[in-house]
Amino acid sequence: MSITIEKATAADAAEMLAFLKQVGGETDNLTFGGEGLPFSVEAEAGYLAGMEDSTDNIILVAKEDGKIIGNASLSRMSRRMSHRGDFSIVVAKAFWNRGIGGQLLRTVLDFARENDFEKIDLQVRSDNVNAIHLYEKYGFVKLCTYPAFFKINGEYADVEFMCLQL
Repeated sequence: MSITIEKATAADAAEMLAFLKQVGGETDNLTFGGEGLPFSVEAEAGYLAGMEDSTDNIILVAKEDGKIIGNASLSRMSRRMSHRGDFSIVVAKAFWNRGIGGQLLRTVLDFARENDFEKIDLQVRSDNVNAIHLYEKYGFVKLCTYPAFFKINGEYADVEFMCLQL
């Protein structure tokens, strides 16, 4: 298994959207389901191309033998919150618990430090203990629990807001 972590490019757009649709159907930990995200390949390609040289935003992909199996993003907040970034990550279910999330997270943290981020925020389902353990391993702390953050098929799920001070 040859895993690489690299910046997403416009050439990844179609595969990225297919990947997000796939993982949306594999887990209820995301803000979307199997419908994926409502973007065209052209719009996604333009978005990724626009981030190519950004010091405020990054989207990474984890690939096994050239195929996307995970991604992570960090987006700098605006104006008076520009010292902070919002982080997200997802790994295909077949690749959970293989250290890929840690590889993606370390790469995002490197980018954040190189580009003067001071804090990183994230939200994670309260029952996603593996993800919470990963975040705590890298120094994230829980700030609060947001009750009934998600409503999926009539069931509510709480979310932990977490933060890392760099």
